Amino acid sequence: MIAKKKSQPSRSLDTLLREIRACTICAPALPHAPRPVLAAAAEARILLIGQAPGARVHASGVPWSDASGTRLRAWLGVDDATFYDATKFAIVPMGFCFPGRGASGDLPPRPECAARWHDALLAQLRDVKLTLLVGQYAQRFGLGEAFGPTLTDTLLRWREFGPHVMPLPHPSPRNVAWFKRNPWFEAEVLPTLRERVAAALER
Repeated sequence: MIAKKKSQPSRSLDTLLREIRACTICAPALPHAPRPVLAAAAEARILLIGQAPGARVHASGVPWSDASGTRLRAWLGVDDATFYDATKFAIVPMGFCFPGRGASGDLPPRPECAARWHDALLAQLRDVKLTLLVGQYAQRFGLGEAFGPTLTDTLLRWREFGPHVMPLPHPSPRNVAWFKRNPWFEAEVLPTLRERVAAALER
C-alpha cells in the first residue's frame, strides 16, 4: 500500500508544484513539448492517481477534461466544481505528461515522473481520507505486491484493500466491452465508491 514519507519542511507544496509543472525530464522521450498536468492542495481529502494525460488533456491542460473524465465524475457522483476543487481532489497521474500514441492507444505513462516526484508530492497530502487508483499502472504503484495477476482480479478483490483505498478500472470509452462483461462493477462497486467519496468530502 502507499506509504507516505516525511516531507522536507523547507519545501512547500506550492514550490513543489511549480517545480513539477516546469519539469522537462521526459522531454527527449516525448513526441511533443512537455506539459505536466496535475492538481493538488494540502487540504485535499481525496487522492486520485491515474495513468497519464491523454491528447485532449494535453491540449487543455485540465486533468480529466475528456470523455473518460465525464464517466469518472459520474462514477464518483460529483460535479465539475467539486472535482476541480484542489482542496477536495488531488489529481496526481503516474505520468504528468501525455506520453504519445502507440499502436493500440496511448503509450504507458513515462516512469520518470513517479520516480522523481511522487514521494515528495504525496508526503505533502496529509489530509487525504480516500485514495482512488485508476488503471493498472496506478494500482501497481499503490498496491504493490497486492496487485493481482490481472487488473480484473485486483478489482474483484476491491473490498480487501480497506475503506480508504479503492482500485478502479480506467473509465476510457475503449473499456466499454469490459464494463459490459463485468456488470458487478456498476452494481457492487459504484454505490460504495459514491458513499466513500461523499464521506471523505465531509468536513
